[in-house]
Amino acid sequence: MSTASPTKNSKYTAAEHITALEGLEPVRVRPAMYIGGVDSKGLHHLCWEIVDNSIDEYLNGYADHITVILHKGCDSVTVADNGRGIPVDTHPKFKVSGLELVLTKLHAGGKFDNKDSNYFYSGGLHGVGASVVNALSKKLVATVKRDGQEYQLTFAKGIPQTKLEKLGAARGTGTTVFFQPDDTIFKTTKFDAETIRHRLEDMSYIHAGLKITFKNEATGETFDLSHPDGIPQFLAKLVTDGGKAAVTDAVFHAKRDTEDRMEVALQWTESTDETIRSYVNGIRTPNGGTHENGLKSAVRKAVNNYIETHEEAKRGAKGLKITAEDIREGIVAIVSVFVQNPEFEGQTKQKLNNSETEAKVDNFVRASLETWLNNNRKAADGIVGRIVLAAKAREASRAAVEVTRKSAGNSRRLSLPGKLADCKSRELGDSELFIVEGDSAGGSAKQGRNNNYQAVLPLRGKILNGEDLPTLKVLQNAELADLTNAIGTGAGDKFRYEGLRYGKIILLMDADADGHHICTLLLDFFFRHMPELIRKGHVFIAQPPLYRIDVGKETHWAKDDEHKEEILAGLKANAKPDITRFKGLGEMPFRVLSQTTLDPKFRTLLKVEVDSNLEANDAFRELLGKEADSRYRFIMEKADQAVLEELDV
Repeated sequence: MSTASPTKNSKYTAAEHITALEGLEPVRVRPAMYIGGVDSKGLHHLCWEIVDNSIDEYLNGYADHITVILHKGCDSVTVADNGRGIPVDTHPKFKVSGLELVLTKLHAGGKFDNKDSNYFYSGGLHGVGASVVNALSKKLVATVKRDGQEYQLTFAKGIPQTKLEKLGAARGTGTTVFFQPDDTIFKTTKFDAETIRHRLEDMSYIHAGLKITFKNEATGETFDLSHPDGIPQFLAKLVTDGGKAAVTDAVFHAKRDTEDRMEVALQWTESTDETIRSYVNGIRTPNGGTHENGLKSAVRKAVNNYIETHEEAKRGAKGLKITAEDIREGIVAIVSVFVQNPEFEGQTKQKLNNSETEAKVDNFVRASLETWLNNNRKAADGIVGRIVLAAKAREASRAAVEVTRKSAGNSRRLSLPGKLADCKSRELGDSELFIVEGDSAGGSAKQGRNNNYQAVLPLRGKILNGEDLPTLKVLQNAELADLTNAIGTGAGDKFRYEGLRYGKIILLMDADADGHHICTLLLDFFFRHMPELIRKGHVFIAQPPLYRIDVGKETHWAKDDEHKEEILAGLKANAKPDITRFKGLGEMPFRVLSQTTLDPKFRTLLKVEVDSNLEANDAFRELLGKEADSRYRFIMEKADQAVLEELDV
């Protein structure tokens, strides 16, 4: 940690102070800028970059089989396809083979124009994926079959170790890439087999005609991940995994194979959750984007139009103000679009930004869904009935909350925990409860909050692990009993949503191992004993900064090591940052805590959502359950990912 002021130097010249990184140097210096971080997520992103290149060959009609091999030791991967094979002829300008060019030069590739319809659809238009993987691998071997011959190039940390070798005659075409990530770059170089398998399985649903084979040499298992029925089959899996019955067996499925290719499948369930999976050119966009917005808009319009044009449905909804959230409650949907020039938010492609895509999806889905509803009246009426119940439940809850607040008045304060610093507002939509770790952090939060609408409840130490315990036993713990009283709903079978006192319940913990543990314990408590708060979107996780980075008169805040690296990557080459690491919230000045974490204008909150109740259930049992065997396996499998300097031993 550096706290000293930068030394001033009036002599500032190009020769001495301006640095230009060449070739793949920028990637090795600032990897987070290209793959999001050097943790396990960033490691697996290398695999996705190579797989996405093979997917692009399939999307454009040149490949139909992809094989991914996780080698023994789990620290290296091979991806092979039967596409055309990367060109090996010499590039007239750069005087090296096309294979060497795409693996050693950023922004080199065949996806920048549509000459001869080379890549009409593609997941990677930046031309950096393969070269980034090469730069961050201590060894990469690229093998190409084309024109009746087999060729090979070997690299180390992005630098060619051999000239292009002609291995001999070969049948067929395709590209095979073996890579071993650089252990001097990544915190861990151990790939997780289940992470790879699940990702490939998702791809096999989205690309119904593609055969995907995954081989795990560590266990000797081979998986055929092909799913010829595609997205409807994927939807059935998501509905089953959700654990809630479908409102109707009828499934809406629409597909368009024209230039603006897209496919949508959806079904309503009895769940109170909303589950939407969105994809662009086969790549999942976990943060949604314009294609997902178009789907939501289309569903709202189609359902409202159906209600307006059918008297029976109109009578059922009479007197209700049905919201978009009522319509989408319980929906499970998949939307897959193919965009010729996708504009993603960042290199890691978390969100689609193409503005024109929203209207295209909206128009196609709305018309198709309206037709489907009118042709499936029995199913449509069942769906409308489910939506009406959602609207009535929402209005009843809102009315009950208002009655409870008005009748209780200030008398409710008498039963509240003494250490709760309550807020003045009684409006559910405005009020927030921050659950903080310890009295010291609580003191900073109380000083930095806006007491008009922000309440603070400090907890002492690590709370009780409530996994496998009944609600009655859990509430014998003083800290959890105080938390339940502050929230006002009760817990377990005595949970009453109308008692909720705060619109947002925000977990505010230190950004260290203890803080993450306490956060996990609290999430387990809410998931097991107050699940309705998660389902209705009331639970959030705050993102306090771990680092302060001062550069001249500018100040940046980084929430973790990866974010710090990302910020540093964006600084000028001659910048001299002054970096401060916060030890905990209790030692953070209250003005800093207010500015970065409490003030809605500047803070970042993570909304707690559950994609799959079954997966969440398994995760909590593995992490917190009484059975130690699965936890021991988890620790041993992930032990190499721990950073020694961050362990509290």
